[in-house]
Amino acid sequence: MRYLAAVTTACAFSFLALPAVAVEELSWGDLVPPEARELAGMQQPTHDLSALADTLSDEEFGDPAAQMEPAAPVVTSLDGREVKLPGYIVPLGIDPDGAVSEFLLVPYFGACIHVPPPPSNQIVHVRSAKGIELAALYQPFWISGAMQVEHVESDLANAGYRIANASVEPYSY
Repeated sequence: MRYLAAVTTACAFSFLALPAVAVEELSWGDLVPPEARELAGMQQPTHDLSALADTLSDEEFGDPAAQMEPAAPVVTSLDGREVKLPGYIVPLGIDPDGAVSEFLLVPYFGACIHVPPPPSNQIVHVRSAKGIELAALYQPFWISGAMQVEHVESDLANAGYRIANASVEPYSY
C-alpha cells in the first residue's frame, strides 16, 4: 500500500515538473520576413480622408479597397509556435448567439473595412474557442494560440497565418 502511495505521489509531482509551453509575444513586424521589410516597406493605412480621395482618383494605385499584397511573404519559422498577438477584429461571421468566433486579426482599426486591407502577412485568420460580443469589436484584443503559417482566403482579404481554437482577451494599455 505504501508503494502504491509513493508511486502515485511521484507521478503527480512529475507532471508538475513538466516544462510549460512558452507563449511568445509577437508584434506585427515579426510576421514579415526581414528581407521583405526592406524591399517593400510596411504599407501604412490611409486615415486622412483627403489623402484617400487623392488615392481614389489616382489610376496608378488601382482599386483602393483591393488588397495590394494578397500573397505577401511569411515567416515560416512561426509555424506551430504558441504565440500571443495584439490586434483588432474584423468579423467574418456571426454565431446564432450574436457572437463572433471567426474573424481576421489586423494591426490597426478599420483595416479591411474603412481602408484597404494590409498585406496578407499582416492578417491572421482566427477561430476563437469562445465567441466575442459584437459590441466589443471596437477595442483591441490579445489573441493567443498555435500559429499556423497558412494562406487563407476570405471575401474581405487573404491572410498569411491562421490560429485555430484561439484564446481571446481584451488588450489593456
